Amino acid sequence: MFRFKKYHGAGNDFLIADNRDGSVSLSVDQVRHLCDRHTGFGADGLMLLEDCPGKDFQMVFYNPDGSSGMMCGNGGRCIVAFAADQRIVAPGEHVSFSASDGDHEAEFSPVDGLGTRTVRLRMKDVAGIESYAEENSFFLDTGTRHLVKFVTGLDGYPVLAEGPALRHDPRFVPAGTNVNFVEICPSADRTALRIRTFEKGVEYETLACGTGIVASAMAAWNSGVPPTSREGDSVHYLLKAAIADLEVEFVPECSGGVFRAREVWLTGPAQFIGFVEV
Repeated sequence: MFRFKKYHGAGNDFLIADNRDGSVSLSVDQVRHLCDRHTGFGADGLMLLEDCPGKDFQMVFYNPDGSSGMMCGNGGRCIVAFAADQRIVAPGEHVSFSASDGDHEAEFSPVDGLGTRTVRLRMKDVAGIESYAEENSFFLDTGTRHLVKFVTGLDGYPVLAEGPALRHDPRFVPAGTNVNFVEICPSADRTALRIRTFEKGVEYETLACGTGIVASAMAAWNSGVPPTSREGDSVHYLLKAAIADLEVEFVPECSGGVFRAREVWLTGPAQFIGFVEV
C-alpha cells in the first residue's frame, strides 16, 4: 500500500509520497490513474521525494499523463512543504534539493491557522528569450518550456480554444510548450499581472503554474512592463493566479543582446489537503 499526501500551491494540486526507501515504483498507467479526476484521486501532478547525496532530497515529478523530466515551480514549493511536514527539513534551515532542471534551494514559514506555509523557492537561472512581436508573445525555458502571450480581457479569453493550438504549434514541436495568457493590470500604487495557463501534460487549464508565472514575469520585463517593486538590482513582479497571489523576483541582465536572469525566486502559498492510500 502506498501512502500519498495531497497538497496544493495556489490551486495547483499534487500527490506526494516519501520514497526515500525506494519502495514506490509507479508505471505511467498508474500515474495516469492516480491523477485522473474521475477514476482516480485527481491531481495536476505526482511527486516522489527521494534520497539525494549532498542534498536534503531529490524531487521526481510526473505530469498527469505520466510524462516526466521537467520542473514544476508550484510542485517544488509543495514538496518543500511536504518535507517540512515530514520533518525532513526544519524551519530556519537552508533547504536544498535536486530536480530535473538542476539544484534548488528554498525557505519556508511555519504553518498558519489554515495549514498553509509560505514557501520561497529558488528557480533555475534563465538564458535566452524569443520574441514574437506580431503576436505580443515570448518563448522561454524556466525549467519547463513556456509561451507567454499578452492579452486583454483575460476573464473572457478563449484559453481552452487557443491554448491547445499554441501548445501544439509547429514552432515548438516535438516537445510542445505550456501557454500562459497574461493581462497587465496597472494601478496607482503598483502594477500586477493576471495570468491563466494551459498546461501540457495536464492538457487543460490549471489554476496556477509556477514555472509559467516565472516566465510571465520575465516576459513582462522584456516587454517594458515596470516591475511591481525593486530592491537593488532585483526586480519584483506580483502575479495574480485564479485563487492566490504569487511573487517573482530576479536580477535581469543583457549580455551580447541575450536576456539573462539570475537570483530567480518564486514565492507563494503551499497547503496540505489530506491523505491518500492506494
